[in-house]
Amino acid sequence: SSGINAEYGGAQVHELISDIDNRNAKLAGFLSESALSCGGQVMLPKNYLQTIYKAIREAGGLCIADEVQVGFGRCGTGMWVFETQGVLPDIVTIGKPMGNGHPMAAVITRREIADRFHANRPEYFNTYGGNNVSMAVGMAVLDVIEQEELIKHARETGELFLEQLHALAEKHSAIGDVRGIGLFLGIEFVKCRISREPDEATAVAVKKEMYRNRIIVSTEGKHNNIIKIKPPMKFDKDNVRHFIAQFDKAIALVAAR
Repeated sequence: SSGINAEYGGAQVHELISDIDNRNAKLAGFLSESALSCGGQVMLPKNYLQTIYKAIREAGGLCIADEVQVGFGRCGTGMWVFETQGVLPDIVTIGKPMGNGHPMAAVITRREIADRFHANRPEYFNTYGGNNVSMAVGMAVLDVIEQEELIKHARETGELFLEQLHALAEKHSAIGDVRGIGLFLGIEFVKCRISREPDEATAVAVKKEMYRNRIIVSTEGKHNNIIKIKPPMKFDKDNVRHFIAQFDKAIALVAAR
């Protein structure tokens, strides 16, 4: 919504903090994806996290960034999407792309936070934590990202992808919005561009048509009307052109029914 900006987010956070204070409770922290993936491929407004992090820290809380889906260079701006917001979280959670299919996840934090966790002696253990196979996989993934310049690749491929998707939006009125960055993109389907009424039926039908053409996409968001595009980092410009051609046909076919 056009009304969602850093000031709005800050006001909402201050209201929640006041509610916590009124209940004589203490704020633990704030956890958010650096860009909202399953929420509908939403890029946060400028200074959004800066504003919220400032309020949270003033209230004694920790700021936690979830980079599980959006991290490791996918957005083409750097390794982590929180960098686009000009913030440094206290804790970062990562996973999925970290192992390129191998099950891996990690928590990154400052030494003083880790020491406090250890001092409280919680009953925590991880049977497979730090095993040699996972460590080798993780290092190999980092090597490939660096050596094959996949962050730059995501940025350049994503620029073409967005350009082509915006062109489709001019052609198909069912597309209400195209958004994202790098290889983290979303296409919103609506019944009317003026009212922005969500069109789940069209989004799902287009998704199924793409399946028939052996292209996997998913639908996300509160109304399940956002087609989510998060291809492998090796996805190239030829792949983009093929995707766009099939996507164009799928939308036209669904609209003709």
